[in-house]
Amino acid sequence: MFFFFSKSLAFILTPSNLLVMFGLFGLLLLTLKWRRSGILFIGAAIIGTAIAGWSPLGPALLMALEDRFPKPELPKAITGIVMLGGAVDIHITQARGSEAWNDQAERITTVAELANKFPNARIILSGGAGKPDGFNESTITKQALVAMGLPDARLELETQSRNTCENAAQSVLVATPKADEVWLLVTSASHMPRAMACFRAVNFNVVPYPVDYHTRGAEDLRRMQESAVDGLAEVDLAAHEWVGLISYRIAGLTHEFFPAP
Repeated sequence: MFFFFSKSLAFILTPSNLLVMFGLFGLLLLTLKWRRSGILFIGAAIIGTAIAGWSPLGPALLMALEDRFPKPELPKAITGIVMLGGAVDIHITQARGSEAWNDQAERITTVAELANKFPNARIILSGGAGKPDGFNESTITKQALVAMGLPDARLELETQSRNTCENAAQSVLVATPKADEVWLLVTSASHMPRAMACFRAVNFNVVPYPVDYHTRGAEDLRRMQESAVDGLAEVDLAAHEWVGLISYRIAGLTHEFFPAP
């Protein structure tokens, strides 16, 4: 139930969707002869789109997430690596019969690099909400890593999870970590706070290894976005993570709202 509720809530609270709904509601009010209210909603939609699209709002919201867990110095040895799904466009991949990656594909290349650096480390690919036909994101990611030269036997799949906290709950069952083991968690930097909250909730002590940054630093706060589309995309991404942090905490899936290192 929470999964479907969270997906519906995420759609409604996505800023770009919300702005479009404001504009459409304003048009509806105009057709009902509520001119002042209609103009108010349409104006709010236009101004909101301009702010979200052109201002540094998106980078500011993302930077707070991406800077929360700095990339650590790697230890001399690790037990394993957990990579969270999100890099595969599963629908295009299945429809076209060809691997389709999104802008989070750095997760995969990073895991390949770490696997070569730590040849004895276990590798768990988490995520995919396994389908009856066996077509899922973790399987596609495994095929890509094997094509990069990693042995098939090193790659362990977790294909039942549908969201980040299910990633954590299912991954800890696969890994069965011991207290003295060192595990790296690889996911996007903006997603790391939510991921860490979920992994801590199931007592899986992982070392955050963030990748896939979208911001450069303070200079992003002093420049206007080159495209309103890019700005809206960054605001949407940031909102997705902040809403996720809040909803997971309210639902009792995590024990902290904004985990710190």
